Amino acid sequence: MSRPTDIRLTNVRYETERYDYRSPMKFGGRVVRDVVLFNVSTEVESRDGRRGTGFGSMTMGNIWAWAGGVTDPQVTLDVMIEFAESLVQCVNGFKEFGHPLELVYDFSKEYAALAERLEKKHALQESMPKLAQLVAASPWEASLFDAFGKMLDQNAYNLLSSEFCNRDLGDYLGEEFRGEYLDQYTLRTPKPSMPLYHLVGALDPLLPSDVTEPVGDGLPEHLGEWIQYNGLTCLKIKLNGDNLDWDVGRVLGVDAVAAEAQRQRSAKLCYSADFNERCANVEYVLEFLRKIEEASPAAFKRLQYIEQPTHRDLKAFPENKMHQAAAIKPVVIDESLVDFESLQQSRIMGYSGVALKACKGHAEALLMGAVALKYGMYLCVQDLTCPGASFLHSASLSARIPTVAAIEGNGRQYCPAANKPWENRYPTMFQITDGQLGTAVLTGPGLY
Repeated sequence: MSRPTDIRLTNVRYETERYDYRSPMKFGGRVVRDVVLFNVSTEVESRDGRRGTGFGSMTMGNIWAWAGGVTDPQVTLDVMIEFAESLVQCVNGFKEFGHPLELVYDFSKEYAALAERLEKKHALQESMPKLAQLVAASPWEASLFDAFGKMLDQNAYNLLSSEFCNRDLGDYLGEEFRGEYLDQYTLRTPKPSMPLYHLVGALDPLLPSDVTEPVGDGLPEHLGEWIQYNGLTCLKIKLNGDNLDWDVGRVLGVDAVAAEAQRQRSAKLCYSADFNERCANVEYVLEFLRKIEEASPAAFKRLQYIEQPTHRDLKAFPENKMHQAAAIKPVVIDESLVDFESLQQSRIMGYSGVALKACKGHAEALLMGAVALKYGMYLCVQDLTCPGASFLHSASLSARIPTVAAIEGNGRQYCPAANKPWENRYPTMFQITDGQLGTAVLTGPGLY
């Protein structure tokens, strides 16, 4: 079966941009000081002769996507960029017609072989992680969905039904999803507004006394200022995972600052705790939760969920089961989630939620969101310090998945320079004063 709206690629091109962070960000024992954006423009044409051009952008977050290996971080960044470049060259010769979801799914079968060629070329002593492959491929994927919407002058989230797709979800997710399409798991109009989740990195000052080296660029210098500046109510707290006293103290310190700032406002505070896989076992998480509740029942109540507390390799560490912790607070899979199989494995191991990320690819995020909704799992959308178009991509995903409650957006904190070209075009998404993002504007042709 085919549709007149099926597309093929006619031209794909790319460029890169590099930005310094305004201040370093620490997570999972690692410090990040700059970012490379990989930008892709894709031209498509339909079977019935219509044409469109789409744009996709994503941070090449090698420190997160290729963590814990033996390869030098500069090399992993170079390989991810080369993977993205090689992918553009390969898809330029891909002449099959289809819906963007189908084209991405079919071509993604080539990712592993492409990674293997780069591993041999650079004589790497380890394989390129699937997560790193997904991140490097995500700008092209986004540009393809964006082009499809631009071609039809419709938002890409309204082009996911059987009217436009040749295959149902059973082809991607098995018989349990036969006869279903992604329009059943997404909204036709975005939520009108959503709370902004602000990142509190492990190096970020909480109080004026913590500011030892002011940035001096006019933006807030510590958490208290950020809360007032953006009207924040939702905070994501980066934790170490190997120092219980520090982790508990950090949450209590954040809570003290946030609660004091909130005394003049009626908005409800909420937190998430992100260990970035650093906890040795679930017992660490349980003791962390116990100590938080014991020290501050209010802070414990404000804690919404826990992100990926233990190692991302679920098969290598089957003992890291999360059932006990998930009975207290939702525990969401993040770094481990790279395909349907890993999501199923996470459920067996007690994870009760899923963190979607635009940086893993638009198709992957939509499919995993459908699975999580069908299984009744807790859902959130997480950031990769995405600025500009990459943030709008992530935000549109958050605004179109029914049960996602907030949007994480860290680019404005660490890389505001990359937001500048987009601020006047989407002021409600980049100029925040009441803690809310005005997602009602994300209805244009394409992804946002």
